[in-house]
Amino acid sequence: MEEERKTPEMRAQMTEIERLRHSTAHVLATAILKIWPEAQFAAGPPVDNGFYYDVDLPHRISPEDFEKIEAEMKKEIKANHSFERMEVSRDEALELGKKGRLAALTDRGQPSKFKLDIIENIPADEKISLYRNGDFIDLCAGPHVMRTGNIGAFKLTSVASAYYKGDEKKPQLQRIYGTAFKTKKELDDYFAMLEEAKKRDHRKLGRELEIFVLDDDVGPGLPMWLPRGAAIIEELEKLAKETEFAAGYQRVRTPHIARETLYKKSGHLPYYAESMFPPMALEDRLPSLSRPTGFQPVEESDRQDADRPSQAGSPTSDRYYLKAMNCPHHHKLFAAVPRSYRDLPLRLAEYGTCYRYEQSGELFGLMRVRSMQMNDAHLYMTPEQFEAEFNAVNEMYLNYFKLFGIEKYLMRFSTHDPSKLGQKFVDEPELWKQTEAMTRNVLKNSGINFVEVPNEAAFYGPKIDVQAWSAIGREFSIATNQVDFAQPRRFDLRYKDRDNVDKVPLCIHRAPLGTHERFVGFLIEHYAGNFPLWLSPEQVRILTIGDEPQLLDYSGAILDELRGHQLRAEIDASTDKINGKIQRAEQMKVHTMFVIGKRDMEAGVISVRVHGRGNLGAKSRGEAIADILSSIKERRS
Repeated sequence: MEEERKTPEMRAQMTEIERLRHSTAHVLATAILKIWPEAQFAAGPPVDNGFYYDVDLPHRISPEDFEKIEAEMKKEIKANHSFERMEVSRDEALELGKKGRLAALTDRGQPSKFKLDIIENIPADEKISLYRNGDFIDLCAGPHVMRTGNIGAFKLTSVASAYYKGDEKKPQLQRIYGTAFKTKKELDDYFAMLEEAKKRDHRKLGRELEIFVLDDDVGPGLPMWLPRGAAIIEELEKLAKETEFAAGYQRVRTPHIARETLYKKSGHLPYYAESMFPPMALEDRLPSLSRPTGFQPVEESDRQDADRPSQAGSPTSDRYYLKAMNCPHHHKLFAAVPRSYRDLPLRLAEYGTCYRYEQSGELFGLMRVRSMQMNDAHLYMTPEQFEAEFNAVNEMYLNYFKLFGIEKYLMRFSTHDPSKLGQKFVDEPELWKQTEAMTRNVLKNSGINFVEVPNEAAFYGPKIDVQAWSAIGREFSIATNQVDFAQPRRFDLRYKDRDNVDKVPLCIHRAPLGTHERFVGFLIEHYAGNFPLWLSPEQVRILTIGDEPQLLDYSGAILDELRGHQLRAEIDASTDKINGKIQRAEQMKVHTMFVIGKRDMEAGVISVRVHGRGNLGAKSRGEAIADILSSIKERRS
């Protein structure tokens, strides 16, 4: 699949830091050419947290080369060359490319092959521009900083292989990554954050704290939750269910598979086919009470041709897909009962399990998986109810952020590209304009921090992706909120208005806690595994000093009392010394330790120790347990 080309309008929305990093990519190319004049360049954009430039070069660049490349970059920055924009005709650009002058310091014997290809793909009505800094001239739509001297602190970070335009059928290039900031302090802080992020990596902590496992025999991208991970999930579901019940949601359940016809009706086929697992074909009609023996996976070619009509009566006529999304099923539940305006808004919620065929190279711990449990709900409403419902969803997000200590967040409001109607987006231009305007107005009126991003909407309507920053400043995409005007029409969903006239409801898709997988991965890194008491996989561990039978009986009675209150409590009654027991509990990040010796038992007290805070002193048995229960009930952080 080829990488999507950014339009001039999208480029014009670059932030100040993105411009700085884009300019640093040009300085990188300038430096590489000073060392290896034969280098050919493809694309060099800013990306999240940095920039890269793709280069075709016989010499294999390695991290050992970074020092001399950075030295040349510093010379170019010190020279303080201006970034000069030059508009040229298509013919002039092609002529420069044929002479090898694009992404080069001078004319060369070899044409600028990648730049020539890029020129051929620039729309006929789009202006073509070049940027010059010193001797370096590049085909570029910009924008840039004013001068190379405006670039602050930078560092090259890594090198990888990448196919030209992301297409494995095209040449493989070397992708040189780096990052840049306005000041050296910002650069140093960024790398300090990366070092801390390594310690907090959810894959590392998830293994050490026995939260989840990934197993080759089960399959890539299919996480399994160990008891400690399942405890976290149970608490998140409890939180969501309590919150949604208070907000008037109703819970539903739907199956994990569905017929192909459902996803064709929803429009997910063919738009979403590449992200779905291949279909299964039911070869034979199943007699009653018989065992299903006819499911077979459909060939890959059939998967690619997901919107072709099935042959009635053929062995592949009844095709099923693993559920990649919950919305079509919820639309069917809305349609299952006659609806009136009095029933709206109707809020249907489900922690539904979905399956998506992420490419193997994109799988990453819990962040990109193929099986996920989603905090999903679909809200059906009249147009007049939209603003109140949308605001209520946003308030739910904000309350969750406060609970989890998420102080920095951003909502990315994704809109459609009119030129891609009928391809990437449902061909309903007026409804796109209407729903985007409604969503934009609500965001503005609510004062929520958001940015508008073109060409990234869902195929059926505008969406909001929620970006959150963890405690150490690492950015995560954790949730989504989508407005849908298309699917209710596709499913012919109706309600009777006050005049007894059939109307089509609007629908909001929302998932404030995202998926268990991604959100738990975020929380592991956000808390560094040090979960608050209410969320901690092991809330209390009793540590005995000694193994006298009377002491063990007393400690066992406290354990029974804790578990009687549904606390996740354990006891370490081994004969090890108390320091060893404390060390083990600290390593597993057990939130609270009750240390009990003979004198504690005789005095009726418990020595309370909290992970990361140390010994809090002795409390009466009743007070210690009451404090625990109160903290959990209030979900203190």
